[in-house]
Amino acid sequence: MTPHELIAVIEKHERWLKRLTGGTRAMLALAELQGMSFTGANLQSCKLSGANLTDADFTGANLTGADLFAARLTRAVLVNTNLTNADLRGAHLRGARLKCAILRGADLRGGALLDRRNPNTLKMEPSDLRGAEMDDATLSDANLAGADLSECSMVGADCSGAQMTGANLSRAVLKNTSFKGSDMRGVNLASANLTGANLQGCNLTGAVLSGANLRNADLQGANLDGVDLTGVDLLGANFSRSAETFSASIQKLLAQHQAWITSNGAKGERADLSGQDLSHIDLAGANLGGANLRGVNLSGAKLRDALLVMADLSKASLQYADLSGATLDGANLREANMTGIKLDAAKVGSVEIKGPDGRPTGRKWPANLSGSQMGNASLVRAWMRGANLSGADLRAADLSNANLTEANLRGANLEGAITTGAVLPVVDEDDE
Repeated sequence: MTPHELIAVIEKHERWLKRLTGGTRAMLALAELQGMSFTGANLQSCKLSGANLTDADFTGANLTGADLFAARLTRAVLVNTNLTNADLRGAHLRGARLKCAILRGADLRGGALLDRRNPNTLKMEPSDLRGAEMDDATLSDANLAGADLSECSMVGADCSGAQMTGANLSRAVLKNTSFKGSDMRGVNLASANLTGANLQGCNLTGAVLSGANLRNADLQGANLDGVDLTGVDLLGANFSRSAETFSASIQKLLAQHQAWITSNGAKGERADLSGQDLSHIDLAGANLGGANLRGVNLSGAKLRDALLVMADLSKASLQYADLSGATLDGANLREANMTGIKLDAAKVGSVEIKGPDGRPTGRKWPANLSGSQMGNASLVRAWMRGANLSGADLRAADLSNANLTEANLRGANLEGAITTGAVLPVVDEDDE
């Protein structure tokens, strides 16, 4: 087909859409249209099934409801193209450019194709979007079940509510992409970059996440049944795991510690969880006072309003953990990694030391945060009176309205820290 002939077909199709005399629906099934230009054309409901559209340019075109079943769109330019409710089953979009394209409700499942070598044989082929550029595209409510999207780029795309069961997104770049409420059962996300992605309420049952980057991703309410998170980068990710999802041995240690606490030491035993991986555990309101948590991994843990009085958390990883309102009086947090931790309204002060007779001795045991890493931490309204923060890294931390009276800040790095309304210790002339 020549360019002039194609222009005539498009003009007649546009007349057909307007129900004008001389209008005819574009019927271009199996047509050879490689490299042709359709920029800005209105091709709603056109038929392009099986057409060869390799390297074709559809920039700004309207393909709403178009039949592109098994069409070959390899390296096609579909920038700002409207593909709402288009039939793209079995389509080949490898290397296609779909930046800001609208694929809302589009069908990108595999398609049953006739085998050219054996006309009587049907075979299923997945939609091929390998390496496609889909940054800022709209794919909400689209059907991508079984589609091959490996190595594609979907930065900032909207895939909310999409059907993506069994899709291959391995090595894909999915930064800040929204998959909110999507069905992603069995999806392959191996080595995918999901930094900052929104996965709220997603069904990720049986998904493959080996080597994936989920830093700062939002996984609240996501179903992770059968998902192996070993080796997955979840630093700063927003999700939690109940204690019941951890091993029986860890559950037993927590139960024994609770009995030890409630019986004042007469029953159970003090928990020794040193070195354990408790990342993203939800222990909000739990009493872990006096527990041995040395070197434990509590990154991303939910410990709001928890009691950790006199607990040993030295060299523990508490990156981006939420301890808002928690009580850590007398706790040992020496050299702990608390980057990005939330300690808003937390109590990290001292414990009164009592004698054998149970009476106060007048001495106090302060919380020890010496040498800890607290960059970008939120310590708004935290009570840290008398705490030992010598050598602590508090760069860019938010200490608004915090109370650090009598705290030891010798050698602490407060570069870029917010101290509005904070009560800081009086500087000793000998320390200047």
